[in-house]
Amino acid sequence: MDFKKLAVIPMAALLVFSNAGMAQANDTEEHTPTVETEAADLRSTLDHLLSEHAFLAVETMRKGADGAEDFDQSAAALEQNTMELSDTIASVYGEEAGQQFEEMWSSHIGYFVDYVNGTAEGDEAMKEEALNQLSQYRDDFSKFLETATEERVDAEGLAEGLQMHVDQLIGAFDAYVMGDYETAYMYEREAIGHMYMVSKGLSTAIADQFPDQFNNTDPATPAADLRSNLNHLFSEHAGLAAVAMQNGIDGSEDFEASTMALEANTEDLAAAVTDVYGEEAGQQFKAMWSEHIGYFVDYVNATAEEDTAAQEEAMNNLEMYKEEFSKFMETATEGNLPAEGLSEGLQMHVEQLIGTFDAYHSGDYETAYTELREAYSHMFMTGKGLSGAIVMQMPDQFMSEMPEEMPNTALAPPEKSVETGYYQAQ
Repeated sequence: MDFKKLAVIPMAALLVFSNAGMAQANDTEEHTPTVETEAADLRSTLDHLLSEHAFLAVETMRKGADGAEDFDQSAAALEQNTMELSDTIASVYGEEAGQQFEEMWSSHIGYFVDYVNGTAEGDEAMKEEALNQLSQYRDDFSKFLETATEERVDAEGLAEGLQMHVDQLIGAFDAYVMGDYETAYMYEREAIGHMYMVSKGLSTAIADQFPDQFNNTDPATPAADLRSNLNHLFSEHAGLAAVAMQNGIDGSEDFEASTMALEANTEDLAAAVTDVYGEEAGQQFKAMWSEHIGYFVDYVNATAEEDTAAQEEAMNNLEMYKEEFSKFMETATEGNLPAEGLSEGLQMHVEQLIGTFDAYHSGDYETAYTELREAYSHMFMTGKGLSGAIVMQMPDQFMSEMPEEMPNTALAPPEKSVETGYYQAQ
């Protein structure tokens, strides 16, 4: 299995904007880069909510196809995500725009549900109608954002990106229904990764449109890129870990494919550490990170066997891992990421994943999805903390050089590999 093929993040044709007027306040006053600016925070908020949308949408469609007992709670979590996204848009563009966003966003989720229902009923006409409705939504939503951003978002480019979003979610669902679980998880990872390109483009457009509101800062600096990349990989870890644990206790046919996706995420995280700290540190990280995933698997197996002693042993091993990993990261970052604070964060991570698993296993699905959303969200604090420590440790590697004129930026659409069928970054 070539995990690198699974790790590809599609570079979607999403937005066209000019940031010629955007000053980078964080790099101009004392030439000190930082991951924590108003614009970077906006990007991180959009990273969180847009990627969580893709993750929850894929999982909810699968629950619908399976007639799962927790379908309603999964759909409710997706609806809560929509409300939070709408509130974010309203905070920038006002209540009326937020309401318009909510109506359009909710409608496109409804069309995916229609597609799921059409599949369940074997109704090809219903599926075709759902795809036609998604096509119309794509055009309407693109024009809405083009107008809201005063043409900093290009409707044509965004429409292409939205089509990719549709293709990825439908692809993940169709593959799952056909039992091609490897492809299903490949599409799920692509769908999640694709949303980070949307958040980067949209946050850049908004920050350029309202420079005073975001203190003339840029969400697309090298430091902010690092924060976003770690946001992506850590939150994806939490989501995939929760899914794999559910699949494990259920004995689901897609269990192996879900664990392979989780392993691919680990490979990507280790590669990110290697890029910063070198091969030896990357290998140490990978060994410890894989070990802690193994302890979660031990907990699932112990639960299935109703072995409370083995459950306790798994929890003790996670406690030991927490201390060792925290010290490793403190050493690697030269004290910029204190072990004590990281240890507390890791304890929260453990409690959230175990909490969502225990609640799921006991049939308390509302609590399970509350814990799952908290686990996903918590990883954005982890991404912020680690990226901030790295930038503090190596500021010269994250300096932004401002050219005299910033060009218009267009993100080129990906090409689909003839060999693999995966979207490849250009």
